[in-house]
Amino acid sequence: MAREIKLGDRLVGDGHPTYIVAEIGINHNGDLELGKRLIDAAMLAGVDAVKFQKRTPELCVPPDQQGKMRETPWGYLSYLEYRHKVEFGEQAYRAIDAYCRERRLTWFVSAWDEPSVDFMQPFDPVCFKIPSASLTDHALLRRARDTGRPVILSTGMSTMEQIESAVQVLGTENLIINHATSSYPCEPRELNLRTISTLRKQFSCPIGYSGHEVGLIPTVAAVTLGACMVERHITLDRAMWGSDQAASIEPGGFQRLVKYLRVTELALGDGVKRVYDSEQASLRKLRRIDG
Repeated sequence: MAREIKLGDRLVGDGHPTYIVAEIGINHNGDLELGKRLIDAAMLAGVDAVKFQKRTPELCVPPDQQGKMRETPWGYLSYLEYRHKVEFGEQAYRAIDAYCRERRLTWFVSAWDEPSVDFMQPFDPVCFKIPSASLTDHALLRRARDTGRPVILSTGMSTMEQIESAVQVLGTENLIINHATSSYPCEPRELNLRTISTLRKQFSCPIGYSGHEVGLIPTVAAVTLGACMVERHITLDRAMWGSDQAASIEPGGFQRLVKYLRVTELALGDGVKRVYDSEQASLRKLRRIDG
């Protein structure tokens, strides 16, 4: 059976071009116009899709964290109040949907809770992403699975046993599993990219990579290890306020990343050793003894 699934009009998996996702997430800081500028930057880079995040703050913020105070661009707020400030509602997502449709750019979200899955259904998303923080929320996994849409499962801060349990709920028929380490930014020594190979051996579905490192090289390396999808956060400026900005890539860097990934795909080839026509001149000129 082919290790592939369909996202919209694209096949994603072994033998297909890497599916490149620009994670806008909450880097828009609750500003729709900034969100649109990030969409434009991602599209200019040549990505296949952009991704946002959708959550119900009262459900997703642990009770012991809700009242904690922090400095924000909106003043000294509780963590729950801050989460509401950066959360887009229906009107904003309708605008995002129209903006992406006009540009024929795929968009979807990480759904952090069951109401967020229900909220997104009218937008007819090509898939649902389950964030690493929600991997153990089996009720959410079932809700996403029961939509019949493909599911992308991110695996940061999770043990192999927890991943296996989540996959038992979701099944592998319509699933992509993304290797990830949930630190922002992530130190290279903790990226553990060989886990991509481990997941490919363990599960029959496509395996991808969600990167939170500084720089581009590890994401390119992930593709050489078999990642069929890569996801990186995009920002207009890594110095902007927000917890994900420092682990994000600015527009020029994202353009380079897409270029590097496409060149890497070509360079990987099919693994069949052959003598190319371009080598014939060197063969005639340099080889003394025919084998």
